[in-house]
Amino acid sequence: MTMQRFSNDDLGRILRDCAGEADAPAWDEDVLDTAFTDLGYDSIAILETTSRIQQEFGIRVEDEAVADLDTPRAFLEHVNDVSAAHSE
Repeated sequence: MTMQRFSNDDLGRILRDCAGEADAPAWDEDVLDTAFTDLGYDSIAILETTSRIQQEFGIRVEDEAVADLDTPRAFLEHVNDVSAAHSE
């Protein structure tokens, strides 16, 4: 079975939706190394995002891990690592 990779577009879409920014422009690669706080997202938006990822993709991100995931790149890498570990 081929594992679908969680993408920057997926993260941007879910974050914008959780923050009530459905009309915000799509993300590009420039945001990957920008802190979530600098992008305007607080810890509540990130925690809600992890819940949505579990609902949509079946990937569980532990709440304790979220505190260390301060950029989209770190978040994406963690989510994809968790997904890969559970699909083996």
